Amino acid sequence: MSKKVLVVDDEQSIVTLLKYNLEQAGFEVLTASDGEEGKTIAIEERPDLIVLDLMLPKLDGIEVCKLLRQQKIMVPILMLTAKDDEFDKVLGLELGADDYMTKPFSPREVVARVKAILRRSSFSQEHSDIAVDDGEFIKVGKLKVYPERYEAFFHEEKLELTPKEFELLVYLTKHKGRVLTRDQLLSSVWNYDFAGDTRIVDVHISHLREKIEEDTKKPKYIKTIRGLGYKFEEPKGE
Repeated sequence: MSKKVLVVDDEQSIVTLLKYNLEQAGFEVLTASDGEEGKTIAIEERPDLIVLDLMLPKLDGIEVCKLLRQQKIMVPILMLTAKDDEFDKVLGLELGADDYMTKPFSPREVVARVKAILRRSSFSQEHSDIAVDDGEFIKVGKLKVYPERYEAFFHEEKLELTPKEFELLVYLTKHKGRVLTRDQLLSSVWNYDFAGDTRIVDVHISHLREKIEEDTKKPKYIKTIRGLGYKFEEPKGE
């Protein structure tokens, strides 16, 4: 079954170009020309990935992303922006986008990025019906991670994680006790050249801390190693 991609952009020429190239690559493509329509289609159709423009009529891309995440729709989101603006990129990521690309871009580059995200994404419909008591898990303190089931629990409560947050958490737990540089995390988790934009790593680390640390200012699990990167540790006393 082909993967379903939703393209939300108010520039018809971009929608047409992306739709054609994604269909040529074997994807089923849905389209929307404004944020309100895009949000509605995302909720009703549950695509496997959303290509979402930042600047949209009615609801902008950041607002759409925020609303979907609030409704626990954790589909991967690739945000497009015409601005080379660090604030917009980081804000989009902080609100739940998994990735971004800056216009202008080649359609081939977008298709490659979509394939990379879906290939490594934890958001996979075929895993949604796996029984919750199956599978091997990684246990660190009060945290349990089931890599094959795409699930994680903290204090026995299921965590709501975006695909990239889950991938990062799996990588960190599998390399418990090792110092991991930001560049190493970019290369291993994002799996492509992100032009050294390590701020993306910091944003996702911050998201994880909010979900598994009782005090984000005094983290027990994800420690910052100044000048190097991060280290995932077994919390003392747990």
